[in-house]
Amino acid sequence: MMQEAEAVQALAALAQPVRLRAFRALVQAGAEGLTPGALAETLQASPSALSFHLKELLHAGLVTQQRQGRHLIYRAAYDAMDALLSYLTEQCCGGQRCAAAERWRSLPESSSPAP
Repeated sequence: MMQEAEAVQALAALAQPVRLRAFRALVQAGAEGLTPGALAETLQASPSALSFHLKELLHAGLVTQQRQGRHLIYRAAYDAMDALLSYLTEQCCGGQRCAAAERWRSLPESSSPAP
């Protein structure tokens, strides 16, 4: 269960256009992930600026980093994304029936909307 401080940190990390676009690109890339170079090319961002933004997302727990040979692979941390969405929708509609929350929870994992 995500705590308030973790939710604030995650939302703060996403509250910047380049980081939000980077996170969405990683969500769309799926389990394969992306190298910083591929991500920089996709976002048309400078590698040095992107490095800073990836560190912020990593620090917030929204992405993971794995070394594969001489390359780094970044992936969206789907568990953290799900925890944030659950935190935001917890007690949705004051405990009453809520079509939006039911729709979100009924989607198969592979078709969950990107943030």
